[in-house]
Amino acid sequence: MRLMPPTEQLPHALYRAEQVREFDRIAIQEFAIAGSELMERAGASAWRLLRERWPEAREIAVVCGGGNNGGDGYVVARLAREQGLRVHLLQLGDPAKLRGDALAKAEAWREAGGEVEPFEGLPVRIDLLVDAILGTGLERPVTGDWARAIEAMNRHQAPCLAIDIPSGLHADTGRILGHAIQAAATISFIGLKQGMFTGQGPDCCGQIRFDALGIPARVYAHQILAVRRIDWGQQARRLVPRRRSAHKGDFGHLLVIGGDQGYSGAARLAAEAAARTGAGLVSLATHPSHAAWLNLGRPELMCRGVAEPQGLAPLLDRASAIAIGPGLGRGPWGRGMLQAALDAGLPLVVDADALNLLSERPEWRDRWVFTPHPGEAARLLDCTVAEIEADRFSAVARLQARYGGVVVLKGAGSLIAQGSSRPTALCSDGNPGMATGGSGDLLTGIIGGLLAQGHDLEEAAELGVCLHAAAGDRAARQGERGLLAGDLLDELRPLLNPEAADAGT
Repeated sequence: MRLMPPTEQLPHALYRAEQVREFDRIAIQEFAIAGSELMERAGASAWRLLRERWPEAREIAVVCGGGNNGGDGYVVARLAREQGLRVHLLQLGDPAKLRGDALAKAEAWREAGGEVEPFEGLPVRIDLLVDAILGTGLERPVTGDWARAIEAMNRHQAPCLAIDIPSGLHADTGRILGHAIQAAATISFIGLKQGMFTGQGPDCCGQIRFDALGIPARVYAHQILAVRRIDWGQQARRLVPRRRSAHKGDFGHLLVIGGDQGYSGAARLAAEAAARTGAGLVSLATHPSHAAWLNLGRPELMCRGVAEPQGLAPLLDRASAIAIGPGLGRGPWGRGMLQAALDAGLPLVVDADALNLLSERPEWRDRWVFTPHPGEAARLLDCTVAEIEADRFSAVARLQARYGGVVVLKGAGSLIAQGSSRPTALCSDGNPGMATGGSGDLLTGIIGGLLAQGHDLEEAAELGVCLHAAAGDRAARQGERGLLAGDLLDELRPLLNPEAADAGT
């Protein structure tokens, strides 16, 4: 089992591959840093991580491609050999086709006494693999010898260190192009690539490290970041202390609408999450068949059985915001509840079956937060889940353009889009243990609770996604397998009150 690696020390700016290549060009042409020097720095940085992460390694295999990524690998191989390691340098493709800085580094390797072997397989007994095959420029599926090499590396018992990006992973989208290295760690240079943090990127990258290679900060002024990476450590600073004279009315009243017959648990989870997030009052409008007992064990929730949409009127009059969808169903009861919520004109969090109902008659609004998982997103855009996952950045932008407001596309590396005024945000917290029933219902309640407390749509979405993910990471300290959505509830208070947790109260 591998938990998502910590990302606290990484930059929060993410870029597309073409932007990073432009930074590289500017550093070379406008700041007179030789490309050969940048390659040497990259290889040296990878070597330092190798020794830090695998200090006992004595025999390694470095697999090099024909471009600059391969040149980085030649530097790693030379430095490892100088420090007494036994190094197998395996070349994919014709080494006679190496050019420029990569050729110079290959020649330096040979001059130091190193040998170059064509890739015909991997040594059985080695301690570590180094992936220096393809780099960030890949745009087509990996085939032939390159595919066979990647699969052989993935099957090998030795862990793998990927240089800049795992070979076969698309740097911009986070999708695997046919075959991709499954690395234990990746060291990325100059700018972090957005695809490393969403889709299949986290599976391929393992622990991520970053090195700017000493290029001047002024280089980055030439590009606007493509994506904002966000995490709870950063987002928690948005919270302000409560006034000593505060009362429950200061923190809003969230109305959760959901829980058709047989689906009461989802609505209960959303409502309890909103209360734990700090909403002053939480009401739950649910089907009359279970309303009388739904708050057993949590009497702070005000549960009301509502049989017809008209019954929502007194609850809507008192609400600051609405969260609708968990357990709503797609029958007449759910459809009526959704229409009444839409007519109320309050800020909304829309999830689950409310999204599925809206996919049947799309409309645009500016005062709601959509929180689809990939299946719901596919229905909202009338496409396949595979198309959503092939380019999650494009998908979340299309969702926001079609439906308005703020859109949270859930999954590994959840994305948050609110239109063209700010770059998309990507939450890098979270773990696979959260892939369990009810987890999304908690997120709905958390964002709704934040909306009720007066946070605007974007802030509530970003705070909520990161809080939810951080709670999941805390809950997963006891293991990812068997983690239940309800396990996150007890983690919300210490995250929202770090000063109390630090004091041991």
